[in-house]
Amino acid sequence: MDIKYIISKIKNSEIEKIKDPVSVEEPLEMRLKFKKDNEWVSQNISITMRTPGSDEDLIRGFLLNEKIIENVNKITSIEQIGDPVGDYNLKNIIEATIDDTKNLEIGKLKRNFVTNSSCGVCGKTSLDAIKIIKNEKLDLNFPKLKKEIIVKSPESLRNMQSEFAKTGGIHASALIDISGNTIALKEDVGRHNALDKLIGFSHYNKLIDNNSQFIACSGRLNFELVQKALMSDIGIMVGVGAPTSLAIDLAKRFDMTLVGFAKSDSFNIYCNENRVII
Repeated sequence: MDIKYIISKIKNSEIEKIKDPVSVEEPLEMRLKFKKDNEWVSQNISITMRTPGSDEDLIRGFLLNEKIIENVNKITSIEQIGDPVGDYNLKNIIEATIDDTKNLEIGKLKRNFVTNSSCGVCGKTSLDAIKIIKNEKLDLNFPKLKKEIIVKSPESLRNMQSEFAKTGGIHASALIDISGNTIALKEDVGRHNALDKLIGFSHYNKLIDNNSQFIACSGRLNFELVQKALMSDIGIMVGVGAPTSLAIDLAKRFDMTLVGFAKSDSFNIYCNENRVII
């Protein structure tokens, strides 16, 4: 979603007034509705700044990635609620209802997830934090990925990014198979939101095959992005930008292959290079 602003464009000392498309950033309150002591309760689980659109995929992915739920099929309904607000007349509250609370991690709801579009660790300050929700390492044998596919991934992202082509101010995450085919792609002003949308959409539509796919992201790779990919047992993650030290340490701990600075002619492998076929 974008909106056009009248701006002054300066080129070669000349000024021109033009209409420039800009990516929309709006708050979204995510709520979870569930039964507690036989009474329906609705609890705020996150406030995030996002690009409107694919909000249902966003909350699905968020609930999965934080391991509040184990399966998107446990969500019985998702509804945009509240009155339309703001300049864009949007409903900025979304509520997911879970009927079966047998496996719901109620304890996790006591923590207040407050994030924003430039979020980094978002309250997780060490590698030990992820051990609470994940114990198993990934299978180092899969997937196997040719270098030719890695160097093509930035172009694949750009070609599929409809909003980036218009605004230049939005991130993308894509699920790509080992032959280079883009299975799904989602965009958002926030890197972590784009990945939540992608994972929520991919699980809901049963698209993920851990033996033959990887995830590519348009920006740098931080701790949170690696964590979200690990929750879906993604073996290879490729970033156009640099990884952070904590992202590398986390990938090493769980045997993920982490690739950064992917370009048309080069890339860096930061750990577990055995999955990459040179």
